[in-house]
Amino acid sequence: MEVKQARFITSNTSVSKCPKPDRPEYAFIGRSNVGKSSLINMLVNSKSLAKTSSRPGKTQLINHFLINETWYLVDLPGYGYAQAPKTEVKKWEKFIREYILKRENLYCLFVLVDIRHDPLPVDLEFIEWLGSHQVPFALIFTKSDKLKTEEIEPNIQKYKDKLLEKWESLPEIFVSSAEKFTGKEEILSYIGNINQSA
Repeated sequence: MEVKQARFITSNTSVSKCPKPDRPEYAFIGRSNVGKSSLINMLVNSKSLAKTSSRPGKTQLINHFLINETWYLVDLPGYGYAQAPKTEVKKWEKFIREYILKRENLYCLFVLVDIRHDPLPVDLEFIEWLGSHQVPFALIFTKSDKLKTEEIEPNIQKYKDKLLEKWESLPEIFVSSAEKFTGKEEILSYIGNINQSA
């Protein structure tokens, strides 16, 4: 699938204010500073659709973008560490979880994980929460260009092993690099296939 058009629609902090749920929707989330905005910009062929920042916690709203006039891409605030007051972080967590559980046209939540790190409790806990609420999700390992080629598979395997301690099967897994455009075709094809079968 090729992204020919991507336009910003709305930002808000409430699922009730999101656009009418009349199109398939795909949301992106991850720990603060995981490279989410860079990945989104890579997918939609833009340098500035999603705002990037070296400061964790930049995204603070539910941001909707309409892609090819047929589906929504949603940029969600990061979870875990952010340079913001704890009260603010708690507020974000509340509306993020509400959005994930109540948004009826959310076809898949892409959970971004920094491939350079060993499995982190904050990621594992969030993934477990998704599983317990039967939320459809896939994993995207970001920043693969920061590792040597031979280091990539062992790092992913650590996550697989950790997840299989509690899961019977693994979610769909993608490896990406916004710098090198790695994973772009695979992620967009995955979305395109879901859209076709919807």
